[in-house]
Amino acid sequence: MTAPAFKATVLTLFPEMFPGPLGHSLAGKALKDGLWSLETVDIRAHARDKHRTVDDTPFGGGAGMVMRPDVVDAAITAAHPGEGPLIYLTPRGEVLRQPRVKALAREPAVTILCGRYEGVDQRVLDKHGALEISIGDFVLSGGEAAAITLLDAVVRMVPGVVGKTESLEDESFETGLLEYPLYTRPQVWNDVPVPDVLMSGHHANIDKWRRQQAEEITRQRRPDLWSGYVAAQKQEQEGQ
Repeated sequence: MTAPAFKATVLTLFPEMFPGPLGHSLAGKALKDGLWSLETVDIRAHARDKHRTVDDTPFGGGAGMVMRPDVVDAAITAAHPGEGPLIYLTPRGEVLRQPRVKALAREPAVTILCGRYEGVDQRVLDKHGALEISIGDFVLSGGEAAAITLLDAVVRMVPGVVGKTESLEDESFETGLLEYPLYTRPQVWNDVPVPDVLMSGHHANIDKWRRQQAEEITRQRRPDLWSGYVAAQKQEQEGQ
């Protein structure tokens, strides 16, 4: 049997949460077809006392508990042989964007550490050179939901998972813009017709309309993306 093109290992206190949504749709089919593989490691199995303790109070005081470095280190050492990056999901990390997603999809493997409580002892993160990634400016109960989100984004970039490469090339963020509005049958719904240009059959005009729509939506809704897009367009023109 051919080895999967991409392997994901998830270190978690709740291995039963996986594959979760990743077991369905395109990711689930690709998992069954062997295009990628998923392994979960129960961090608690690496605790050293009879109570299987994985956390303790923070030095310096403060609310909550912190995951112990010795337990997390044992789990990482057992599950992460050094192939591909070790990712720790945390609100303080680099915000996940499509270029990072594509870079991770080119890796042979990733290992994802899911934190709980107030987080993980910094010393173990430093020891293993963890890549800290955030999926947004909000707080979750743990890293598992973030890990599922990250893997869903990455797996669909693995060759063979999405059938038509055009589908990937035409999505939000691939051109630096948000996606244009989409329409399908019926042609008139709730007395609102599909824009005439989409019914024209004139592909150049359709492409032009879609680009204009994408630009306007991005300019209005994501000025941060718009600024980057304008700068990239200017740089491209100056380089010609």
